[in-house]
Amino acid sequence: MAIGSKELAVSELDGMTSELLEAELKKAKTELFNLRFSSATGQLEDHGRLKTVRRDIARIYTILRERELGIRTAPSVDAK
Repeated sequence: MAIGSKELAVSELDGMTSELLEAELKKAKTELFNLRFSSATGQLEDHGRLKTVRRDIARIYTILRERELGIRTAPSVDAK
């Protein structure tokens, strides 16, 4: 993966349940909002982070959609 958060690699996201993916999506959207706000007020120092967060959001949406279509399977939760 060339661009994106190292903690949000496709292999990491693929191992998460849909609920965890939704939580990550919410966190990423909140971060994107804060970055956009900082950018608008002229306080943003790392402009590349905007692109990274947008790609992370797209990556999460892609995995969720692939699971919905049956292309990718969600990890099984072992009930003990």
